[in-house]
Amino acid sequence: MKTGLFCNYDNYHQDAHRAILEQVALVKQAQTLGFEEAWVSEHHFSESNLSPSMLLLMAHLAGLTSTIQLGTAAVLLPFHNPIRVAEDIATLDNLTNGRLLFGIAKGGPFPEQNKHFATPMGESRAKMLEAMALIQKLLYETDVSFDGEYYQCDRLTIYPKPLQKSIPVYVATGDSAGIEFAAKHDYGLMGGPPFSLERLKNTVTQYRALNSSGADKLVLARFFFVARTCDEAVSQALPFIRKFSLKMKANSAQVMQNSSHNQKPFDRTNICFDEDYLIENSIIGDAVTCRDKIRKFQDELNLGTLAFKPSSFDLQKNLDSLTRYNQEVRNYV
Repeated sequence: MKTGLFCNYDNYHQDAHRAILEQVALVKQAQTLGFEEAWVSEHHFSESNLSPSMLLLMAHLAGLTSTIQLGTAAVLLPFHNPIRVAEDIATLDNLTNGRLLFGIAKGGPFPEQNKHFATPMGESRAKMLEAMALIQKLLYETDVSFDGEYYQCDRLTIYPKPLQKSIPVYVATGDSAGIEFAAKHDYGLMGGPPFSLERLKNTVTQYRALNSSGADKLVLARFFFVARTCDEAVSQALPFIRKFSLKMKANSAQVMQNSSHNQKPFDRTNICFDEDYLIENSIIGDAVTCRDKIRKFQDELNLGTLAFKPSSFDLQKNLDSLTRYNQEVRNYV
């Protein structure tokens, strides 16, 4: 199992410049500690998460790092022109010297994003799948012609081409169509911090039934804080968890209210934003507790990468927590 960092560019102190510098500090620390991957999220219209221009941030990280792989977690494809995404991804792969990992998602549950990017929520998944089909052709083929429902091109070749012969692709999905798409193309899967273990197990089971060879390429993001005691860890992480819980419950309520189709319920067998649930299903506690939680995820899911989202508002405490993980947890799991 690889160890990763999950980067949200959290604006804890209502200071955008500080938020960017603090995230860079965490990525540099992760590289120094030998973490294999750092994954950057995409958020729009959020005062809390300052990563709308994810690929620009990753280009910045590319110039400040040398060994850690950099992943998109994830490009919200329905909100972008796939031709431009292909050009940017190919360029970024060159900038990272072939260290790029390409995660994709449909976006949500953030209705404001769909509204202002003129993409009905009911179309998001179909647009994501079609956009990725086009991007895959553009990255590695020449004179590409494509006639989809949403996207078209005629004898198009993009430059530059990626440095890697095949950039690893990951799909953030729990939907049957998305799982089938990932399995068919041998893409990996991604799971977010609120995704329940039951949901993740079902997703992996569906994938393995279609493609047993790629089932170990699962990237799981989890909120994280390891301290000397469980009480200290929970005390440091709880303000962040509480803020996240309140924000996501409000977004989810809006999604359910406006949904005109069969929206999966937000519950503890699927995806849940309750404060106690998030604490229990995160990697938060003393070293022994964190070891046990990580082993459980490993045993149940056969993880490829576990990506930690440090969950204190204090940068130094997050840096110390990552160091404690390396010293007291990593070699025991």
